[in-house]
Parts: sequence; C-alpha cells; structure tokens
Amino acid sequence: MGEHEGIGSFLKNSKSLLKEYLETRLEIFRLSTIRTISKSAGYFVWIIISLFLLFLIILFAGLTAGFWLSQLMDSYVKGFGVIVLVLISLFAVLAFFRKKLFVEPFMQIIIDRANEDLDEEEEEKI
Repeated sequence: MGEHEGIGSFLKNSKSLLKEYLETRLEIFRLSTIRTISKSAGYFVWIIISLFLLFLIILFAGLTAGFWLSQLMDSYVKGFGVIVLVLISLFAVLAFFRKKLFVEPFMQIIIDRANEDLDEEEEEKI
C-alpha cells in the first residue's frame, strides 16, 4: 500500500508542475509565433513600400525619357511609343523569367528566415 500512496502523492504533486510546464511551453510557442508573424509583416510592408517607390521611379523615368525622345524625334507619339515598347519588353522579360527572378529567391528567403527562427529557438534552449 505504501507504494501506491507514494505514486499517488507523486502524481498529485507533479500535476501542478506539469500544468505549469505546459502553460509555459504554450506561452513560448505563442510568443515565437507572434515574433515570426511580426517579422513577416515588417518584411511585407517593406516590400510594398519598395514596390510603390519603384513604380514611381519607373513612371517618372518613363515620362522623362518619353519627353526626351519626343523632342529628338519631333513627335510625342513616336517618343512615347518607343518608351511603351521598352516597358512592354521589360514586362515580357520579367514575366518570362519570373520563376528564376522572383519565385525561387523569395521561397529561399522565407525558408532561410524560418530556419533562422528555429536555430534561435534551439540556441535559447541550450
């Protein structure tokens, strides 16, 4: 009987420790998730702002080049037509190489970031 009482009291005493351990692990997981989401959101906002600024740069560079070519060719239609053809060609090249230029590098960046987070968590455990 002494053995059963020892095991019973051990389980009763360990129950609160186990509950506290599980709550702590859940909190660590929640905080890690929040950190990952906030980093991702920061990168997403940075990408959106960068794309908007790139759009403005292309827009104003296209206008400048269009007016410059229009003056050289003595025709707004010809000057801006050449710029439109250049921009369409640029778009076609980017669309053709989208996987190599955009999809694979971004996938690799996301995988690297996730591995960094996992490595940081493992280092914190040690």
